[in-house]
Amino acid sequence: MTSLGVLALQGDFAEHEGVLDKLNVAVRQVRLPADLDALDGLILPGGETTTFRRLLSEYGLIQPLREAADRGMPLWGTCAGLIALAKDLEGPEDPIIGVLDIGVRRNAFGRQLESFEVDLAVPLLGEPAFHAVFIRAPSITRVGPRVQVLAQLADGAPVAVTQGNLMATVFHPELTRDPRLHAYFLGLVKHARGSAYAAAH
Repeated sequence: MTSLGVLALQGDFAEHEGVLDKLNVAVRQVRLPADLDALDGLILPGGETTTFRRLLSEYGLIQPLREAADRGMPLWGTCAGLIALAKDLEGPEDPIIGVLDIGVRRNAFGRQLESFEVDLAVPLLGEPAFHAVFIRAPSITRVGPRVQVLAQLADGAPVAVTQGNLMATVFHPELTRDPRLHAYFLGLVKHARGSAYAAAH
């Protein structure tokens, strides 16, 4: 059975759990390094980035998450989770986990009052369009050569990307009734699990 974790230090981890439950996926809340043991993949939810950074450090999760990414564990960051994965943050801040080759600007779409929703074309999901919810969303300012853009706004701004075992969205797929992006990530997890099994045998 595939086992997914949701980082449960703060933010909207319960909403991700709700979507995964509808997909009949076993979910484990991750708060400590030991919680990563035997997981097949992990979602890093949205939240408040400064608090996110502090709690990841306090609970000793930053290096274990880097090592998990290096081992090939699929990680999906949404909003603040994307910021945590990014290699480059605009301004004086150092990267947090720093494994996804993108540049990021925090709160690029404005404050809470400037949050918005849009029907987003995501070619790999087909039709219909994905109803995307942007809340104090960051923007992706740079994508590395190994990064694939999965979706972009009408002005060309990338809002969903993958890089090998890593996936990130600037919006909140867990706040809609559409489970297709969670199902897509589950497919990445199953593929990675199958590859790991084949390599071990």
